[in-house]
Amino acid sequence: MKIAELLTVLENKTVLPPDRMEREVRDIAHDSRKVKPGSLFVAVRGVHSDGHQFIPQALRQGAVAVVAEETGAVHDADTGLVIRVPDSRAALARIAVSFYGNPSHKLKLIGITGTKGKTTTSYLVNAILEAAGHTAGLIGTIEYRVGNKVYPAVNTTPESLDLQKLLGEMVEAGAGYCVMEVSSHALALRRSAGCKFETAVFTNLAQDHLDFHLDLESYFQAKLRLFTGLASDAAAVVNIDDAASREIIKKTPALVHTFGISKPADICPAGRIGHGISGLSFSVKTPKGVFAVESPLVGKHNVYNILAAIGVGVAQGFGADVIARGIRNMKAVPGRMEKVDEGQLFGVLVDYAHTEDSLIRLLEAVREMTTGRVITLFGCGGDRDRTKRPKMGKAAAQGSDAVIITTDNPRSENPLQIIREIESGMPAGRHYEVIPDRAEAINAAINVAQPGDVVVLAGKGHENYQIIGEGKIPFDDREVAREAIRKINAKRGSATGKNVNAKSVF
Repeated sequence: MKIAELLTVLENKTVLPPDRMEREVRDIAHDSRKVKPGSLFVAVRGVHSDGHQFIPQALRQGAVAVVAEETGAVHDADTGLVIRVPDSRAALARIAVSFYGNPSHKLKLIGITGTKGKTTTSYLVNAILEAAGHTAGLIGTIEYRVGNKVYPAVNTTPESLDLQKLLGEMVEAGAGYCVMEVSSHALALRRSAGCKFETAVFTNLAQDHLDFHLDLESYFQAKLRLFTGLASDAAAVVNIDDAASREIIKKTPALVHTFGISKPADICPAGRIGHGISGLSFSVKTPKGVFAVESPLVGKHNVYNILAAIGVGVAQGFGADVIARGIRNMKAVPGRMEKVDEGQLFGVLVDYAHTEDSLIRLLEAVREMTTGRVITLFGCGGDRDRTKRPKMGKAAAQGSDAVIITTDNPRSENPLQIIREIESGMPAGRHYEVIPDRAEAINAAINVAQPGDVVVLAGKGHENYQIIGEGKIPFDDREVAREAIRKINAKRGSATGKNVNAKSVF
């Protein structure tokens, strides 16, 4: 594709001399390290660095031209190769859509946004699509799936260039659908710009990512963009129980399908909800009638995720039998109330809950299915919203019988300072344990558990690493817990069935 052809999608840009406009573009790059001969380099301002400072490097590596912002410095660069635009991030999205052939118009794209439940809902929707006989790609927090290929997720929603490339791969692989988690960061940074969404889902709104958005209203406005950008023939599947849904319903031009539990909704439970450690079962009322659903997912909060997925199924015109089969087939989501089972006499659940609200809901769900104590281990990430730390301490104390505060991903912050900020929210007089080393903390939680207890390892979920300083070290809550349980099983007292290592630290 020639530079001139690519630039037709950009407004208010400068152009290059005619001979240079006819140069062939073989690749697009926003990371100067990935520039190859024939690349078009788009200089994007990031959180930690400014792509404009790497323009000379990109040209030395063979970039045929550069897209830069009008105010961006281009020192030591051939200005005859620089195309000026008002917003290079917006330009990157438009160029990527054009370069990869507008792939979202060749797929049915389902976007899911909200503070909690995006990942679980995306897996449920994907399972419904598979039950209906469709091939679907998946983009989200845990992984990116394209046909038989699975890529590790770098961001919940990839940068616009990477996103369009993935969508293009899905089209080539014969996928008819793509289910995508759409993060607030992605919407604010226009990563999903140019995507045509068939259906958009709103799960809920709670405090999160205020280190980036600064306040809850800005956070919500970013999410609202997904719905205001829908076409009139698209569908919006909205949680009516969440107060933020009112503005979404008011401002989206799409056909709205509501779901909920406490308020009248298009899709809602009909009667009693059965729930326990084995899963969920209930009847659901929909515009297609009432039908029964069963799921191996645990926790009442997953009823909302199931209802959201059913809403997508209804919006796509699938029958009740297909929807129910898809819900039943989705066994588990990595790191979302994921069970660690080595035959022990107590429960162990690993969950990604890393906000006050998600921790409250998680512990409420665990309490409902626990006959013994709820033992909670958690920490808070460094270089992230500090205001939630004491709130999470309070939530853990209120929802648990025993609490261990440890590290999460401290990043560049002092782990002990993060822990002190969590401690400031612990109720006066409430006893808890501080064990900064996460592996040691998990072993302590496992070793204190007795039959009927449930140990909750919160915050990291599916992650198989810890970020300490600038380094990323291998670490998986599930594997550390599994090894601790195996050691206990080997020492279990055969007469009492109790954990013989259970020296209470509480």
